[in-house]
Amino acid sequence: MRAYRVGLTAAVVTAGLAAPATPMVAAEQVAAPPVSSSSTAVGHGGAVATVDATATAVGRDVLRRGGNAVDAAVAAAATLGVTEPFSAGIGGGGFFVYYDARSGRVHTIDGRESAPASTRQDTFVDPATGQPYPFGEARISGLSVGVPGTLLTWEAALRAWGTRSLAESLRPAIRVADKGFAVDATFRQQVRDNAAVFAQFAPTAQLFLPDGRAPEVGSTHRNPDLADTYRLISRRGVNAFYEGPIGADIAATVQRPPVTDTPTRPWPHPIRPGGLTTTDLARYELRFPAPTHSDYRGYDVYGMSTPSSGGTAVGEALNIMERFDLSRTPPAEALSVHLDASALAFADRNAYVGDGTHPRVLRELLSDQYAATRGEFEPGSALPKPTAPGNLAGPYGSVHPAMPATGGEKGKSTTNLTVADRWGNVVEYTLTIEQTGGNAMVVPGRGFLLNNELTDFSFVQQAGAPPDPNLPAPGKRPRSSMSPTIVLNDGKPFLAVGSPGGATIITTVLQILFNRIDRNMPLPEAVAAPRASQRNSNTPAAEPAFIADHESELVALGQPAFHSVAELGAATAIEFQDQRRLVAVAEPTRRGGGSAAVLRPVPDGPYAPAPPTMKALPRLPTAAIPNSPMTDTHAQLMARASPASS
Repeated sequence: MRAYRVGLTAAVVTAGLAAPATPMVAAEQVAAPPVSSSSTAVGHGGAVATVDATATAVGRDVLRRGGNAVDAAVAAAATLGVTEPFSAGIGGGGFFVYYDARSGRVHTIDGRESAPASTRQDTFVDPATGQPYPFGEARISGLSVGVPGTLLTWEAALRAWGTRSLAESLRPAIRVADKGFAVDATFRQQVRDNAAVFAQFAPTAQLFLPDGRAPEVGSTHRNPDLADTYRLISRRGVNAFYEGPIGADIAATVQRPPVTDTPTRPWPHPIRPGGLTTTDLARYELRFPAPTHSDYRGYDVYGMSTPSSGGTAVGEALNIMERFDLSRTPPAEALSVHLDASALAFADRNAYVGDGTHPRVLRELLSDQYAATRGEFEPGSALPKPTAPGNLAGPYGSVHPAMPATGGEKGKSTTNLTVADRWGNVVEYTLTIEQTGGNAMVVPGRGFLLNNELTDFSFVQQAGAPPDPNLPAPGKRPRSSMSPTIVLNDGKPFLAVGSPGGATIITTVLQILFNRIDRNMPLPEAVAAPRASQRNSNTPAAEPAFIADHESELVALGQPAFHSVAELGAATAIEFQDQRRLVAVAEPTRRGGGSAAVLRPVPDGPYAPAPPTMKALPRLPTAAIPNSPMTDTHAQLMARASPASS
């Protein structure tokens, strides 16, 4: 059995490995409702929300047969590896956040991809020119592939809190891969968008470009190689992947990309090999960091710590927003505060957060004292963008000049799922292969795409900027924006939410929390509402409907004009209401629409109970803020930090 070695922050999960959080019980006799692609479901007994109707149905069926939230989440995630292969799969990584009803505690698993031992700080610099590779060239290469963590995440979650084995959890996905599923418009479009790069690799073209074209909507897509890969893992365990034949095939693919001799479409860049080895795979370790925590208007908001920046950025922005009574602020001014808080959090995220950031830095970013001075602005007068990061050494002035937004993930892919069971356990899980289609290489004979996660590193140190915490290094994990979030009210689940979308994940999750808690929108409306993404930019992104509804008022307050993007994020969420009633929500239209289901639906629609009484904290003058206990500078802390300390 593979050992679970953990770093300095680990510990809480290992104590639970001996017994699952919820004992297996006889399957409840619940008639299985028909598969539905509804984006909202209301009822009792458990709930699942994903981007895909097949994966949602698989998760719901696991719950119906007596499995718990972890069992259902892993089965649904494995199915997404079949039906959403361009967004996630065992060739990638992710972040798993779990609320354990028995203990009332939130736990996390960091299954982020790690850089091979051969990685250098100049890995993404062309030695011929001294300039960073263009993103497309870096992506479509072996250089971009990190050691995958998804499969080990599934195994660890099941061992810690599940009631089923990994083999049992893979069976539904094996059936889907063997039998096939109907191609929809989103699947076809994702193939078309990647046709030029998919055509460069024989196994990828064979799987996704039959007859050289994207599969037609309504046709059946099968993946027998992935079914066989799942079967091998079921028989031999995760060692078949990390220390066996699958791992050997991954390393061979990275080192010798399976380029076809006769590509049907041109590609302008050389396809470079990478240095990932079987030793890198065998040495991969999960981490189990403590979750981030913020207290927002009476709610306890838990998220993912580094190498994800999501929990820290969402938490800091919420802390800043809490300085204002946004429920009573004019709507345009409340939106402006939300956007400014997001910009400030991104300024600090880019300056300070990466794999190896010292825990004291992260604690300071989430402190009330820090938020109080970062929130010293007026709702009716927007901050200039970009804004400068704060000074963590105190007294919280700007330590560096304002810099343009940098370091955001380039991809808009990734996937997310949300699950709750009848016992009150909750899973929020975001997983990815980074770009839509990853690095475009299907491992020959294995049926899954490899990630291009290492392109989430900053390629070079920006001239004139402070030291970048997200530069490549051996064993390091690239900074992520994945933000799986669980919100508790008096120790019990109130809301779980997450989303794909690269760096816009943070702003999507933040806006949904703002919509639900401050604007008191019902959860389906909070998820579906038009979105904007302010990532410390003077040209923030927004969906057309947001621009039409809000831009003129926001510009009048000093916010910059938006540039239009078709859509931002593709969230899933579950709200926990009175009498154990659940509201499960997926996107109604974004990325083709998602799917939500409950075990026992109720006939009437969702309702929106008033949140608990919310009191905005007093806006203290800067002089009244106690001095920070942190006296070391960020550079000193970073110099002493190690990846295991995050």
